[in-house]
Amino acid sequence: MAEYGASPVTVQKAMQQLVRLGLVESRPGAGTFVRAVRTTRSVDYGWQTAALGAAPGGLAGLSSTQRTVAPDAIGLHSGYPAVELLPDRLVRQAIARAARTEAALTRSPAAGSPELQAWFASELASSAPARLTPPSARDALIISGSQSGLSSIFRAVVGPGQPLLVESPTYWGALLAAAQAGVVLVPVPSGPHGPDPEEVERAFAQTGARAFYAQPTFANPTGAQWSAATGDAVLEVVRRHGAFLIEDDWAHDLGIDAEPRPIAASDDDGHVVYLRSLTKSASPALRVAAVIVRGPARDRILADRAAESMYVSGLLQAAALDVVTQPAWRTHLRGFREHLRARRDLLMSSLAEHAPSARIESVPAGGLNLWMRLPEGTDVVQTVRDCEVRGLIISPGSEWFPAEPSGPYVRLNYANAEPGRFAEAAGILGSVLADA
Repeated sequence: MAEYGASPVTVQKAMQQLVRLGLVESRPGAGTFVRAVRTTRSVDYGWQTAALGAAPGGLAGLSSTQRTVAPDAIGLHSGYPAVELLPDRLVRQAIARAARTEAALTRSPAAGSPELQAWFASELASSAPARLTPPSARDALIISGSQSGLSSIFRAVVGPGQPLLVESPTYWGALLAAAQAGVVLVPVPSGPHGPDPEEVERAFAQTGARAFYAQPTFANPTGAQWSAATGDAVLEVVRRHGAFLIEDDWAHDLGIDAEPRPIAASDDDGHVVYLRSLTKSASPALRVAAVIVRGPARDRILADRAAESMYVSGLLQAAALDVVTQPAWRTHLRGFREHLRARRDLLMSSLAEHAPSARIESVPAGGLNLWMRLPEGTDVVQTVRDCEVRGLIISPGSEWFPAEPSGPYVRLNYANAEPGRFAEAAGILGSVLADA
């Protein structure tokens, strides 16, 4: 090649590229040769069908929210906010600083970094009435994302084959974790202001359940927020039955028109197992969350987490603590709220104009999603497919029901897609519904 004018450096780079592609191989002392062409044989994995057996319930495949879609598609299916809404500089600087500390090279405690434990505990304590004993740093267990926390909580607190009350609809990831843990789900209907405490009472009495999983603050998928009266009443029901309320405060930082009201702040006798994550408000790459729980349940959950993953990366913990203790963190949350409000309102107005046959039953006061009811008789699965053919990706509501859906719903995320395409998205949905 050099004789035709290519420099030695160019030749070397070209050869390196051919090696990386597996087209040539270098043999020391002999030279460089074209790699022999291998004949690809047909492989049959059919034997695994018998070895694996039937798939456990709920584990058939990924949720629609986890799909990767074409770059030109309008994605209203995601479970995360857009990158431009996250504290980019804050996170990058925190990770860089953490990489220069001992956390980059050492093992962290099984329960987590004491400083990060203290931060999560103080966040919950700030909402607690003065008459109650606030949670301590020891009560907080640092985990690698709320999903792993749910799996451990269900295994340690509920147990295989035991009943677990859940709101209906509820977070699909909780349904997945319940299936993995082998617990038996008992749906409790829940509306814009939470479940009817009498229904919760009846479900506990009929099933003998010892736990109720719920998202009282900006629930996924509906955006519902329990009223203070509902939260107090449900907590009293839980206490009467000697049970646990598993409170998933996934959207604590995602308030728009309301502030979070953790029920765990009103409990100091160990009835509430509280879960809070930073994934949605800081960065999906910072897979850091906390479970705040008191009493023997704390030790059981910690033992399960230690068996599952030993400990959470100290590097991620250090970076997460750095992010949330910077003055710019509060500034970010204020701006985040305004961006979410603008996106929510724009998508709602676009849907009202271009897809009037569908309706939003309740305006979410926080979170990332709109819960939309389609006209009665709509084939939701077919509607989702038809939208995808036209370049719009949405999530079928059936994924959020622990039993049969109570109606034809879809979930639309207003925090991820480009707002400039909301009118186009609404137009696609409206035309699909009209054609149906």
